Amino acid sequence: MKQIRDRVAGLDIHRDTVVACCRVSGPTGIEVIKESFPTTRAGLVKLASFLSEAGVTTIAMEATGVYWKPVYYALEGLTSELWLCNAQHVKNVPGRKTDLSDAEWLADVASHGMVRPSMVPPPEIRTLRDLTRYRKSQVDTRSKEIQRLEKVLQDADIKITSVASAVWSVSSREIIKGTYRWNT
Repeated sequence: MKQIRDRVAGLDIHRDTVVACCRVSGPTGIEVIKESFPTTRAGLVKLASFLSEAGVTTIAMEATGVYWKPVYYALEGLTSELWLCNAQHVKNVPGRKTDLSDAEWLADVASHGMVRPSMVPPPEIRTLRDLTRYRKSQVDTRSKEIQRLEKVLQDADIKITSVASAVWSVSSREIIKGTYRWNT
């Protein structure tokens, strides 16, 4: 199969380590260099230095859980192509050798154009997405707590929703606190 990219790195990302494999074509053939780095800030700085020294122009990594995020953010802007590849797509590429490490396999398939990167939005959009997701989780949590309160009150035979419009209305809260003044 024809090689499309000459200077490619494949990253196999785990919780505590990143295995980097640089696959660089030169006049004497293809040189493969592997090294492992911790996923700490200092380790990611060393990883970036390693990739820069190797002169890679394309970096491909698999998207696994959230472990890819710190690595991606640390390498963003380092090369012209930083690819986040869907792990399922990488595993579906025919001809995968089980004896090759994941990083080496990823570098090989990326150099031959057999995988494509996933879309990673720009930092501003990622920040907005994170805030939106966090807000939704907070709203969901609040709703669950209100439902839990109503269940506890019903179990205690306090029928607050029979006299108030909602469990968390102003009058309901005053009744629960015991400060409600009944109009007589």
